[in-house]
Amino acid sequence: QVQLRESGGGLVQAGGSLRLSCASSRRTVSPYAWGWFRQAPGKEREFVAATSWSGDTTYYADSVKGRFTISANNARNTIDLQMNNLKFEDTAVYYCAADRVLYDATDPPYRWGSWGQGTQVTVSS
Repeated sequence: QVQLRESGGGLVQAGGSLRLSCASSRRTVSPYAWGWFRQAPGKEREFVAATSWSGDTTYYADSVKGRFTISANNARNTIDLQMNNLKFEDTAVYYCAADRVLYDATDPPYRWGSWGQGTQVTVSS
């Protein structure tokens, strides 16, 4: 398993931006696949975005397409999630995940082998 730690969460007004980062215990982002999920109060954990370690393949939930961008920062050895034009409904705890296999939005979260502790994102309307 990989140790993961998220950062960058906070409070932002609707329409604003935040950048989340996921640091791993690995020395490089390769050859793992990386994902972001979120969970709002009373709701199930849901897929947000995922990327191969090279960035050649990325997947996004329909609800965030065009607003969120997932990227592997090899220089910092982090997986980042740039979130623009945030909406109230984006409010949730955001989790980073890693696995040797790249799963997409149709795969259940439990397939991912490693998880971080989460970081809170709150969007005020």
